Amino acid sequence: MLAAVIFDFDGVIFDSETPEYESHKRLYAEYGVPLTVDEWCDAIGTWTADHDDRRYEALCARTTRPPAREVYHQRRHDIFEQLRPDAPMTGILDLLSALGRERIATAVASTAPARWVRSAIPRLRLESHFQAIVTGDDVARRKPAPDVYLEAVRRLGIDPGDAVAIEDSAPGVAAARAAGLRVVAIPHWLTATHDLAAADLRVTHAGELTVARLQALVAPVTK
Repeated sequence: MLAAVIFDFDGVIFDSETPEYESHKRLYAEYGVPLTVDEWCDAIGTWTADHDDRRYEALCARTTRPPAREVYHQRRHDIFEQLRPDAPMTGILDLLSALGRERIATAVASTAPARWVRSAIPRLRLESHFQAIVTGDDVARRKPAPDVYLEAVRRLGIDPGDAVAIEDSAPGVAAARAAGLRVVAIPHWLTATHDLAAADLRVTHAGELTVARLQALVAPVTK
């Protein structure tokens, strides 16, 4: 029986991935350095303490006129804010509403820091839809480790086998599978090259999902 649906945040609920990439790409271009999709996409779904500075250091190593660190971060933030969408991704709000009507719990399990996730969800006016929000700051290990999903099901008080995760990246799918959840993959255009074969179902956007379709993923197998 389906007890909960647990969503990744970036690239699933909110398309932060596109403005994140484009803001870095445009800033790199200002200093004469290309930033390709292939170079970018391998890091999607993971996060480290030096996440923000890695891209800055990479630019500095490839340009003869590197910007000051604070200039880089402020400029990148300004471009991101200009590009960020003001609504959830396709089908998300309808799916959350349908799950709510069926009294199926929903949660967020994100590897991103709390300062980002917990500020972005209210801006999307989605805070009332989630019974739990787990971020990378709440666990010892980030994806592809299963920690955020294990913590989410613990907070919801359910068995992992009764939950479905919705992910867009290979590290996310691996994390959910390791935690014992069924997984739906919705690849973002920046994760199209990720290996998502371990997912139980793959769709192009959340509008293709229904409560019945998600329930079928956790239904017992009949002989």
